[in-house]
Amino acid sequence: MNIHEYQAKEILKSYGIDVPRGCMVKSARQTKKAFQKFGCDCVLKAQVYAGGRGKAGGIKTVRDATQACDTAKDLFKKRLVTVQTGTKGLAVKRLLVEEIIDVEKEYYVSLTLDRRTSRYCLIASAQGGMDIEEVARTSPEKIHTLYIDPIVGIKPYHARGISSALGLKGKLIEDCARLIQNLYNVLLEKDCSLLEINPLVVSRDQRLIAMDCKINFDDNALFRHSDYEKMVDLSQLDPLEIEARKFDLAYIKLDGNIGCMVNGAGLAMATLDILMEYGAPPANFLDVGGGASREKVAAAF
Repeated sequence: MNIHEYQAKEILKSYGIDVPRGCMVKSARQTKKAFQKFGCDCVLKAQVYAGGRGKAGGIKTVRDATQACDTAKDLFKKRLVTVQTGTKGLAVKRLLVEEIIDVEKEYYVSLTLDRRTSRYCLIASAQGGMDIEEVARTSPEKIHTLYIDPIVGIKPYHARGISSALGLKGKLIEDCARLIQNLYNVLLEKDCSLLEINPLVVSRDQRLIAMDCKINFDDNALFRHSDYEKMVDLSQLDPLEIEARKFDLAYIKLDGNIGCMVNGAGLAMATLDILMEYGAPPANFLDVGGGASREKVAAAF
């Protein structure tokens, strides 16, 4: 399950992690009021369920209230097309108005599940920013990975070791160690499958600040978090995906024209791979599950 950046930052803030001052808005008028409230240069960030927003024109700097209003109007008209959205893109229905931070250095930190080892892992790099994928491809030695023993967890010495590996000094090592342990608490308590901060920055006044954050919740744990349903932004979902949610179907709309209904996610992905290999693009991913009822199968059809 995806959530927006502004929602992810609210969670981080509740765990004592520093984030920029920000405000979610749904109109140009609200954007202007938010800018006036902050009283400084701001950045407007399109809130969509996809990465690559900056390169797609979804993040804009504004320096006065009129510019903030006009830029917001333009963004709200957009369907943002990024490397993660497909050709149709996603409609921009919400913006995050955020103060601009004077940045000294950018880093990358994430926690996710490593299926090879069946453990959570911490991934960190001193080369944060938009091109972290390129860093991983061309300079893998700059990526530091810690595989987390589920019994031991992340201890202070683990966190300090990663902080030192990032090249941090003095007080910032302890600050980063606390941040890493707080992130691990978020991961466990919120049942996340991914928690990514890119970039994590050191500001000119020597604060560690999460400038951007992506959180995905584990769908299998949603029964433990009844409040998560209210966090879903239906404007980011295809109408068929919304319908599938009503029947607890794992459905993702794709661009092809061959419908696929499969019992088992692994088999479904293999089926999609085979279709693509033979030049027959699938119209969807649809896993009804191994124990689907008659009613669920009917809904899937």
